[in-house]
Amino acid sequence: MNHIEVDGRSVAFTETGAGPDLVLVNGFAATANDWDPGFVARLAESNRLILVEHRGMGVSGDDGRPFSIADLAADVGAVIASQTPGSAAVLGWSMGGYVAQQLAVSNPSQVGRLVLLSTDSGGPESIYVDDAVLAGIANLDLPPIEQAQNLLNLLFPPAVAEVIFSQFGQLVADARGELREDVLARQLKAIRAWRAGVSAVFAGGLACPVFVAAGTEDAVIPPVNARLLVGCSQTAWLAEFPGGGHAFMAQFPGQLGDAINQFLAL
Repeated sequence: MNHIEVDGRSVAFTETGAGPDLVLVNGFAATANDWDPGFVARLAESNRLILVEHRGMGVSGDDGRPFSIADLAADVGAVIASQTPGSAAVLGWSMGGYVAQQLAVSNPSQVGRLVLLSTDSGGPESIYVDDAVLAGIANLDLPPIEQAQNLLNLLFPPAVAEVIFSQFGQLVADARGELREDVLARQLKAIRAWRAGVSAVFAGGLACPVFVAAGTEDAVIPPVNARLLVGCSQTAWLAEFPGGGHAFMAQFPGQLGDAINQFLAL
């Protein structure tokens, strides 16, 4: 695990693979260790991956103050500035997609290509599920194993969730047990503010090439948002994965990884 200092805080990130730089930004209540290993391995075949840890998550530092999506984007930008001579490709999943979009809008010179998975643009143009879904992800009151089962039921279609829980439920429970309620509350506040604000992506569009992908059975961020996002760029790819849930990269690690590698190689 590597670290840089940003405003007196430690921002942690890991590296793997070799090739052009690809920065991975994970989602709500997720650490850098939560990426599907098969998906990461496929991406690392063609890229040097930099997996950024959000503030207060994993071993990244936390000053206890509220933060916005723009603040998280600035953290990622600081990692890119410290690790790459110019721009990098940036991949964001779910809330990480918000962070990646914000960075592409606020500091476009740092983002050469953008990969957006299971996300939306924010603002009134996007389509949302009930806010209780996100509140449930942030809830740490239940025993960790019950949290794990509930989370997997949100991330995957029922039959897939059952299999993953039987194989990896305890690992997910252990990860949930390490989370901090105050950090998740601030992440949730940042998400709500992103959604309530004016979408910078819809207002100004995305200048860099964009790859957008979603699972058709996403129960957290409706997959129609992928098509809306594609309309924000004149150089966008769209990939829809039938039967895929919110965490569809764990269902189709090779297929999705190959498509992203192909996009990044253009």
